[in-house]
Order: sequence, then structure tokens, then C-alpha cells
Amino acid sequence: MIALVTGASSGIGAAVARHLAAEPGARLVLVARRRDRLEALAAELGGATVVAADLLEEATPALVARRVAEEHGRLDLLVNNAGVGGRGSFAEGGWAAVHRAMAINFDAQVRLTEALLPLLRRSAPSGVVNVGSVAGRVSRPGAGAYSASKFALAGWTEALQLEERRHGVHVALVQLGFVATEGFPQRKLLARPWTRWMVSTDARVAAGIVEVWRRRRPEAYLPRPYALVPLARVLLPGLYRRAVGGGAFTASTRS
Repeated sequence: MIALVTGASSGIGAAVARHLAAEPGARLVLVARRRDRLEALAAELGGATVVAADLLEEATPALVARRVAEEHGRLDLLVNNAGVGGRGSFAEGGWAAVHRAMAINFDAQVRLTEALLPLLRRSAPSGVVNVGSVAGRVSRPGAGAYSASKFALAGWTEALQLEERRHGVHVALVQLGFVATEGFPQRKLLARPWTRWMVSTDARVAAGIVEVWRRRRPEAYLPRPYALVPLARVLLPGLYRRAVGGGAFTASTRS
């Protein structure tokens, strides 16, 4: 199995790579900007293809596709994990904040998938797992730019699932809740006993992402109780708006 993981230099991406490395016959392609971290992880895993590149650069998708094709000749799994969080109202960040979130959390995933799709089709049965967020189904004050990018990812993923099914490429969407990572330690939530339960770890989330791929599930919420959040938005919209508008959910989310 050849698996490619973006954002693999730390956090959820590195944890996903570790879980996938335990799969029989797995060979990994690690993509991120920080070469030193990628090489350290590759050494830890007993070897991997390292592609140190910025997904926002125009030439990166073609570069990644070429490396995978030349070194492995196939691709069985693409995990689109790379992304960025962010806080701030629209009045504070404006279009620039929305543009930045969309470029990293949506455009980069779309462009890389486009470059790798022919290889995924030739390698079928194969899969794509897009790492989204609960914020891709519901939003809250100060998270408009982030939510916009994750809503876009969710909508595009759903269409891609239906389009690629007949080609043998299974496309899945993983919706994350609060996860404590290097960049998003979630200190406020972890400091309070009544909110500590809301926070997962990158290792637990990574195990869930790999399980979604194994079972070929179309969509999953990690941790699972977060599936209740969009449900509450639909069934109890007034209560949901009061809770969110009053600052009940104010920590940063990162996918």
C-alpha cells in the first residue's frame, strides 16, 4: 500500500503517518514544508518518501504527483490533512482572512487531489480521506473564515464521493472536533473539568481517520459525540444560537 499524507510534519498528520506505517506492506509519502521534521519522521518509521514543499505554490501538486509516480508507480490512499485554523471576526480580518483560509484549507486540497486523481484511478480500489471539521457543518462567532473553508471542503467532498465511486476511488470526509495539537493546545478547554471531555488527542484522531479508510465510511465525526452538534443546530436552532452566540464554544479548532 502506498499512502500519501499532507501536513505530516507534526500533529495529526504525523500521527496518521505513524498509524499507517503499521499497516502490512505500507510505504508512505510524507508532504509538508518542514524538511527536517519530515526526515526525522521518515527515519522513525523506517523510511518514507519525503516531499518538502508548500502546497500553496503553483508547481507543488504536479511535483508531488511526479514523485509518487516515479518512485512508487501507484497511490492507494491520499490523506488531505494539511490545514490552518484561525480566529477573528470578519470586521477584523476581512476578505484577506477568508482568502487565506480558503487557499490553505480548500484550494490546496482540491489542487493536490486533481493532480493525483489519475494515479488514484489507475490504482483502484483506492481512497481519499479529506480531514474537515465540525465547523464545516456549523459555525460560530470568530470562526467565519475557517468555517467557510471547511463548508466548501464538505460540499466538494460529497460531490467527489458520488463522482468517483464508479472509478473505484472511495472518498471520505472526517469531521474533527477540538483536538489538542502542537499548534492548538486547547489549554482553556483542558483547564476546565466540564469541558475537558470535549478535547481529543492527535493519536486518537489519527486512529479514527485510519479506521474510516479501512471501513470505507463516507463520513465520520471524531470524537463521535460531535455528530450531535450539527444535529442540535437543526433540531434546536434557537438554543444552539444562544449557546454559541454566548461564547459556549470559543476555543480554536484545527483540522
